[in-house]
Amino acid sequence: MDVSVDLLISYAERIVLAIVFLVAGLYVIKWIAKLITGNMSKSKLDESLQSFLVSLIKVALQVLLIISVVSMLGVEMTAFIAVLAAASFAVGLALQGSLSNFAGGVLILLLKPFQTGDYIEAAGYAGTVKEIQVFYTVLDTPDNRKIVIPNGALSNNSVVNYSAYETRRIDFKLGVDYGNDINKVREVLQRIADEHPLIFDEPEPMIVVGEHGDHAVIIYYRVWCAATDYWPLYFELMEKVKVAFDNEGIIIPYPQMDVHMPSA
Repeated sequence: MDVSVDLLISYAERIVLAIVFLVAGLYVIKWIAKLITGNMSKSKLDESLQSFLVSLIKVALQVLLIISVVSMLGVEMTAFIAVLAAASFAVGLALQGSLSNFAGGVLILLLKPFQTGDYIEAAGYAGTVKEIQVFYTVLDTPDNRKIVIPNGALSNNSVVNYSAYETRRIDFKLGVDYGNDINKVREVLQRIADEHPLIFDEPEPMIVVGEHGDHAVIIYYRVWCAATDYWPLYFELMEKVKVAFDNEGIIIPYPQMDVHMPSA
């Protein structure tokens, strides 16, 4: 009985000490992560890489902490490492998707198809890259939704990066009535481009007849601007073109259908 009581007290002391060490260790890891994040923020290191490295360091420290706690409980480390290796193999087979996401995160950070702050379209979603984590990439949508996409899907599929270049081209297809003077239409559109401060002179705006539609002549109207001005300019031009066409008597035709009734 005395031996059992001593053994119980010994293990109770170890368990309490291990719990205290675990809680304190998690707090220290959190503090270290904040310290590393602060120091990285002062450097010129890419924000995406900063987030990834901090996440990786936290995981590594947490694994070391668990091994230390298990060692404090008196578990033989050789046997524990063997069990951990076998468990890691089994977990690796079960979590192939997670390993793929990890590898995808590494590829994203190395190849840099996008980085934090870029506006991208991928996996059926579009938004601004908020954070690139170990397994996932977080997007913020324009309507303030949070989208979490596995890195494996991003690294193995097409990604459209709208922020890759400083300039973008706005493409319009404008339908005008066949009875309108094409030269006049071109003059009106050119005047809008010349007078707008956000539209670049070089490359020059392009105004051409692109299609002969069923009910209208389709004008291709293409102008260049800074990437950050794309959407404000897009919506502003939509309104300006409509107002200018109305003022100049340029008709935008409605879809119509001619029906011929045979006489009896």
